[in-house]
Amino acid sequence: MPRLTKSVVDAAKPKASQYTVWCSDLKGFGVFIMPSGTRTYFVDYRNTHNRRRRMTIGRHGTITAEEARKLAIVILGKVTTGEDPVEDRAVQRRKTMTVKELCEAYLEAADKGLIMGKSNRPKKESTLSTDRGHITNHIIPLLGSKRVSDLTKPDINRFVREVVAGRTVRTARTQKPRGKSIVKGGPGAASRSAGLLGGILAFAVSEGIIDVSPSIGVKRPADKIRTRRLSPSEYRSLGKALEEAKAEGELHQLIDCIWLLALSGCRSGEITNLKWDEVQSNEGCLRLLDSKEGSSVRPAGRALLDHIEAIEREEDWPYVLTPARTGQIFGGLPGGWMRIKKRAGFTDVSPHTLRHSFASTAGDLGYSELTIAAMLGHSAATVTSRYIHHLDAVLIAAADKVAARIYQMMTSD
Repeated sequence: MPRLTKSVVDAAKPKASQYTVWCSDLKGFGVFIMPSGTRTYFVDYRNTHNRRRRMTIGRHGTITAEEARKLAIVILGKVTTGEDPVEDRAVQRRKTMTVKELCEAYLEAADKGLIMGKSNRPKKESTLSTDRGHITNHIIPLLGSKRVSDLTKPDINRFVREVVAGRTVRTARTQKPRGKSIVKGGPGAASRSAGLLGGILAFAVSEGIIDVSPSIGVKRPADKIRTRRLSPSEYRSLGKALEEAKAEGELHQLIDCIWLLALSGCRSGEITNLKWDEVQSNEGCLRLLDSKEGSSVRPAGRALLDHIEAIEREEDWPYVLTPARTGQIFGGLPGGWMRIKKRAGFTDVSPHTLRHSFASTAGDLGYSELTIAAMLGHSAATVTSRYIHHLDAVLIAAADKVAARIYQMMTSD
């Protein structure tokens, strides 16, 4: 074990895995030799609680061996007086951490499954993608450079007002074919971004970065409540639009997708990701393995099951809807819906409107909120599915009646 000098460090050859060269005359002072050839000086010590600590000093080449030795002596000197340089550095970092750095730490933890979402499960990738959008488009532009320790409730109130006012509205580049998207502001974006910011600050509290979240008590604007539903005549317009589009050679996957959405009340992603083994015709249900609420059992009406069974199954392909071009799942709904929507004469109808319309039709038929929630797979109703293996016949009958009514409205003149 030699004294660490420039010549000794330069002579250390990289190996297949990282290894350490210790200094012979300064205990705890060493250098990591990485497989890439990078050499990094560090100090290893035990604090007053006998916990082993390791503190990086700097990279060889950026500092010399002698400079690293002098810094190591200073660090080890602090240890002998009862200080903990690693903890002091961490405390200082926490004090100076910016909102941007906090967001990065939050997303890193989320990617490792350490941030819990609904039902105390790790956040799904689709949710994290949305979170990244709010962080990139709203939180970092308005608060990113501010230190977390300096953040106050008035700062967050101001953030909400600025997002509502559209200060973050812009055209952003994306990886999509056309390469651009519009970043929107307004009450909805402000409410969701402020909610996410509250979660990020709660994470900061749990990590000891701050003691109390300044987001507590901040009022968020009311998000837009979706009340739009299809009337019987609009259902018929949609049915005719699908008939005409099919006759003119529209993608059969798109036609099937919209029919399944209308007859099931499912979310768009639940239909585009629907697999054949999740369709349980003999039980009268869909057993979704990975919905927004986790695994979920949905009662399926006969009209829905008949339409699924009429879809030609592609050999060795697990999904009900095959991709139109490339990819694992059918991705043509957003653009295809715009074509069908225009053909039907709709201006303010989205695929989610079909879900709301399914619920509204169930309400028209006299079903209770709890029954409707169970048919839609809302989290408040999932407790029911924990105690039953075979779906309640009443729910199946309800879904059957609702699907039949919607099918009638879409096909009858």
